[in-house]
Amino acid sequence: MKVTFHIEYRVDAGKQLCIAGAGEWPFAGMWEMQRDENGRWMLQVTIPPSVGSIDYRYLLVGGGKTVAEPWERRHHAVFDPSVETYHLYDYWQETPPDIALYSSAFTKAVYYAAHTPSGKPEANGRRMLVIRVPNPRAGKNRRPAIAGNQAALGFWHPEQAGEMDGTDFPEWEIRLNADDMTFPLEYKVLLRDGAGQTVCWETGENRRLEQFPPEPDVTVVVSGYPYRESLPAWKGAGTVIPVFSLRSEQSFGIGDLHDLKLLINWAEQTDQRLIQLLPVNDTTRTHTRADSYPYSAISIHALHPLYISLAEMGTLKDAGKRAFYRQVQQTLNAGEEVDYETVEKYKTDYCRDFFAGEGASVLAGDAFRTFWETAHTWLVPYASFCYYRDKYRTADFSGWGEHAVYRPEREYRPDETVDDREACREKAFTYFLQFVLHTQFKAVSDHARQKGIILKGDLPIGIHRSSVEAWTEAALFDGNGQAGAPPDAFSDKGQNWSFPTYNWEVMEKDDFAWWKKRLRALEDNFTALRIDHILGFFRIWEIPVDRVEGLCGHFRPALPFTADEIEAWGLTFRHSFLKARIHRRHAAELLGDAVETYLLPEEDDYFTLKPFCDTQRKVDDLLRGRRDPVSAKIRAALFAIAGEVLFLEDPREPAKYHPRISASGSFVYGELTAEERQAFDALSFHFFYERHNAFWKETALKRLTPLVHCTGMMICGEDLGMIPDPVHEVMDRLHILSLELERAPKLHGREFADLQRLPRASVCTTSTHDMPPLRNWWNEDRERTQRYYRQALHGDGAAPATCTPELAGQILRNHLNASSMLTVIPLQDWLALSADLRHPCPERERINIPADPQHYWRYRMHLSLETLSTADDFNRQIRSLIAESGRNSSTE
Repeated sequence: MKVTFHIEYRVDAGKQLCIAGAGEWPFAGMWEMQRDENGRWMLQVTIPPSVGSIDYRYLLVGGGKTVAEPWERRHHAVFDPSVETYHLYDYWQETPPDIALYSSAFTKAVYYAAHTPSGKPEANGRRMLVIRVPNPRAGKNRRPAIAGNQAALGFWHPEQAGEMDGTDFPEWEIRLNADDMTFPLEYKVLLRDGAGQTVCWETGENRRLEQFPPEPDVTVVVSGYPYRESLPAWKGAGTVIPVFSLRSEQSFGIGDLHDLKLLINWAEQTDQRLIQLLPVNDTTRTHTRADSYPYSAISIHALHPLYISLAEMGTLKDAGKRAFYRQVQQTLNAGEEVDYETVEKYKTDYCRDFFAGEGASVLAGDAFRTFWETAHTWLVPYASFCYYRDKYRTADFSGWGEHAVYRPEREYRPDETVDDREACREKAFTYFLQFVLHTQFKAVSDHARQKGIILKGDLPIGIHRSSVEAWTEAALFDGNGQAGAPPDAFSDKGQNWSFPTYNWEVMEKDDFAWWKKRLRALEDNFTALRIDHILGFFRIWEIPVDRVEGLCGHFRPALPFTADEIEAWGLTFRHSFLKARIHRRHAAELLGDAVETYLLPEEDDYFTLKPFCDTQRKVDDLLRGRRDPVSAKIRAALFAIAGEVLFLEDPREPAKYHPRISASGSFVYGELTAEERQAFDALSFHFFYERHNAFWKETALKRLTPLVHCTGMMICGEDLGMIPDPVHEVMDRLHILSLELERAPKLHGREFADLQRLPRASVCTTSTHDMPPLRNWWNEDRERTQRYYRQALHGDGAAPATCTPELAGQILRNHLNASSMLTVIPLQDWLALSADLRHPCPERERINIPADPQHYWRYRMHLSLETLSTADDFNRQIRSLIAESGRNSSTE
């Protein structure tokens, strides 16, 4: 088979255009093209008829560097072995203005119905012309066609234009018999509605093919540049809520996958395009409320068993048990919040009873065998982890005796002993649960796609240190560090998530295969993804394991100072800066009469902590369970003293030092001279905001680039907090949408963001799960609310005492009219629009309090989804707000 590549591209003297081949093409590598007298480039190769398709890219080589096409997408060609000659006419692929439209959020959700084949017969003949044009916005109500100067294209009459086929959506294709055509060919793409009426023509000049090759048996494929649309920029709206917060008449005290289907139906009903969830992976470590933290997964694959829909799983045959569980369901469902322990107990009991009757037949079925083929590599170690967790009554695998070190050969081939038979029964139950969950979630995901709803998942930055992956792939993690966040608006002491940090150097050796595995697992169910704490790919805030608070952490990776560098800033380095100690006068302020109990005297009237309480972790263990005011005061005092340092020595590079963040609030900082404070302030500012910019940019690109390119999902990043300058540059380069909040502006010096100046490639929201919802926030700080009322809402006089439905409507309208591509509203803030539907107590709507590491995640909607779907006036109001803002794309 003879294949000739053609492309027009202006190239400066001394530079060469090349093709880089991949896929099945046996000539993979880089091939130089030849330029003809008209400046067109071509390359002719011979390909065996057995090669069914090839992938390739165009490269510009010269001046000591190689420049690839900006659009990170390979050209793809499919061949018919009966065709002797192919000519492929391509274009140099620039990045489309709205590249997010080419993600699976649009190609497999919003415009899902668009890629069904048209059913039109293919053209016949030995000389074939195939025209391909990318157009991701052609939807079920707008299908593309080609009109042109040929009979087959209607001689420019739009009603007779040739309809294009969307089998390879977002590529649209038409096949024409070239024997019936004359050249040059001129044509243009138009869109027609379901009735065949022309909606619009693409902008710009006519597309043109000057001539057709003379070979008698030839297929010409013209891969044209994307459809040049005249439509307004796409904008959409959606809702964010955790699965556990959903409520329906069928749920069992906690939201489940059936409820998620109902939420998707409501989103479609109100012209929304996106549902955003919190993580849905299993977090079961203790079988207590401590497991309610959704960002503390024990598996990157396993879904949380609590999200099984019992109603969709099946009905128990025993009438007595059915009646019992019905009563339990009614009691749990009447609860205002999630009762985590009780829900887990009774949902698990129900599943065990169902498994006892139906499990064997389910596990013997073809559907389970298909699931097993793709899932067993993660399912077996996960099931073993769950078994040992419960057998040894701890998820800390270091306490599992001979099983503390994972040995795959043992888990896949157990001995035939009584203990192993028990283990097999328990593992079979776990296999059953995950099969049901993945089957139900697949149904939910398919339902969302069919409704044109983007289902957006959440990728936590960390995993729990007692998790399947930490057990089975220990080399990837560093248990000597804890991941968290530095002090910010959410917590003045920083956050300690207790996750192990990553050994990125090990992960890089196989091109971050572990991370790619995580993304592909999420891609099974989601078409969009929020990367939690995307700053962790630039640098993570690492906290020593003997610390509880995040205040005395440091960035990893980082470029810590030497003592000489510190002194170059004008601060004489002293080792006392590294030692937690406190002066007598401050010790008395903090501890009163308890000074001698907890502190040791040193020279110069300073004290240090006694050995039994010289770390925050020891203090935490010492005072655990004591909640009286005196113990709370002592705990806070000892924690503060443990943080009385100016610098922290790097744990991997001795004699290199990190300035302690927020040190200006410490006693040791106050004891510096004015000149020393000025020097420390200058070196700290340089360290935290300037020193690492190029370093962190290179780090993030190295880690994020292969991940973004391995998935078709639309990627969004949670980029709040202490943002280094290169973050937005990297996100823009990799087409990652940013997160924007009016009350958390990224422009220095502003208290509230300008919603009309947000980046187009962004997700705008009123609040996140880590913040108080709108009405709660309104009541939190009256002085700030007053400023917001005047500056953002342009109100006169005193701000109303509460956020009324009218004020909520104004705030939501402003956010929907923002310049961002997506506006996603927490369900609590949608409900703020209605005096009848809003929660009577705003404080009960908060999901998380980041400053409290023991927070109980139990918020649940106070009304059912069935009630929500029949709230006609409320739903009509949402549809109206969305339509007014131009975020209603239901006509496309």
